[in-house]
Amino acid sequence: MAMRKRLGMITPSSNSVLEPVTSAMLHGVTDVTAHFSRFRVTEIALDAAALNQFDASVMLPAADLLADAKVDAIAWNGTSASWLGIGRDRSLCEAITARNGIPATTSTLACIEAARALGARRVGLVSPYTDDVQRRIGDVWAEEGIAPHAERHLGLRDNFSFGEVAPATIADMIRAVAADGADAVVILCTNLDGAALAASLERELNVAVLDSVAVTLWRTLELAGGDIAALAQWGRIFQTSAVIK
Repeated sequence: MAMRKRLGMITPSSNSVLEPVTSAMLHGVTDVTAHFSRFRVTEIALDAAALNQFDASVMLPAADLLADAKVDAIAWNGTSASWLGIGRDRSLCEAITARNGIPATTSTLACIEAARALGARRVGLVSPYTDDVQRRIGDVWAEEGIAPHAERHLGLRDNFSFGEVAPATIADMIRAVAADGADAVVILCTNLDGAALAASLERELNVAVLDSVAVTLWRTLELAGGDIAALAQWGRIFQTSAVIK
């Protein structure tokens, strides 16, 4: 009998999507459980107050609490490094591992690794964010060698509101960037309810659809030594191992 894998997820306080979606994805996977620890996040913007929500001093205690549950891997289940800079997430992961001896990843790192693992050349970004945040994301991703080929965004700032976006709206955004020539589409926000769309839209559009919640689960499960193929029905990324850079 396989040993149970425990996955720890650091979660934005106003996120209403990632916990139920992660739990739904793991339904029927008897040897994996997900565990969540929150810290306060209420808005996504580029002013100082919004950016300071993601200081490591408030995120690391959430990781410490997950370590008490003896999790096998920890993820910061949020995309903040996509506008703060990828170095923020790399430093956070290093700090989590140094404090707790547990491997760590983040949603942004996982999405970048997934795009690379699938060999995507023209990545489309779909998000709920404002114009200036979306522009910053494009710059940050370009620094990683993944300049967005196409994008759609909704102009929202309130983090809770992201979870109220209808799946049909998300699907239309994915179709639009696919029509613009993207060969992979990243749903860049862990409070957008897009994971359940991925597999069917991949078949419809013949592009990879990388939902942030799903991809975070993919990478965290892999870090924990679990079987990612057990989730193959959720999209083609679960048939692919990460490419470590």
